Amino acid sequence: MNILILSVGTRNKIVQYFKNALRGNGKIIAADCSKLAPALYEADSFYIVPRITEEDYLDTILDICKKENINGVLSLIDPELSILASNKEKFKKIGTTVIGSSLQLCERAFDKMQMYHWLKSHGYACARSYGRINDFYRDLDAGLISFPVIIKPIRGSASIAISKVNDRETLEMYFNKTEGFMIQEFLNGQEIGADVYIDLISREVVSIFTKKKILMRAGETDKSVSFKNPKLFDFIEKFVTESGWLGQIDIDIFDVDGVYHISEVNPRFGGGYPHAYECGCDHMKLILNNLAGKINKKQIGDYEEDVYMMKYNEIAIKKGI
Repeated sequence: MNILILSVGTRNKIVQYFKNALRGNGKIIAADCSKLAPALYEADSFYIVPRITEEDYLDTILDICKKENINGVLSLIDPELSILASNKEKFKKIGTTVIGSSLQLCERAFDKMQMYHWLKSHGYACARSYGRINDFYRDLDAGLISFPVIIKPIRGSASIAISKVNDRETLEMYFNKTEGFMIQEFLNGQEIGADVYIDLISREVVSIFTKKKILMRAGETDKSVSFKNPKLFDFIEKFVTESGWLGQIDIDIFDVDGVYHISEVNPRFGGGYPHAYECGCDHMKLILNNLAGKINKKQIGDYEEDVYMMKYNEIAIKKGI
């Protein structure tokens, strides 16, 4: 069994966990557009590939899959997910499974206004969101929303260019200078992260891990504590099933006075996934089972709670790269 992980960047743990799951029965191939991506050097072998915006990107990835007899391919960054999803058939023809959701769902996750409209139309609590400043002012004057608010790119990831805004003057400064931004209600509640795996064969939710976020850094969970709540598990399972997600996803949820609000979905391994793994949720093993044609049994909430994750800095030293 050979797995190709794209855009590995600094996600060393993900590569390590896949190698642990294989136990020598296959190879982990890593790829990135930069030779200074430290996770490359955790893999059995690696490739430096074009940026996803370059013409020869897709052909390069397909060639790697052929050369290395890749069984499954996945990406660790949002913009690449749609490219893989839209080319699933090309990968399938050469015997490679794209591990992830459909193009429609990847685009919905990446476009935050699209996600907002879907959530509202399906009855899920979420932060009020606005793509036009005049629509926001209308609701502000009507008392339906108040400052502070969050502004963020409609299509973006890793919390890049996200700001908390407290007044009209600052808000207008952002909107006058930039395009493609949205305004979102500030949710004052406990932020929760959920790492979920949906079986690629049965399409059932088979694993859910939840953590309370204590501290965030650069869009990723820096400190968190595991916990369990059957009501939350039921809520997540309903949402995921109704949406149609597949494979590994990461969900951001806010508990606001006992009401669960869905914030965002990342249809990939999130930056806080190592917490789930170290508590007993080995989603790499679930992926390998699916690629081998095996359906996974449900193990929702099958992990330790009250376990804290605390990230810290590490370095990789390489000569002559």
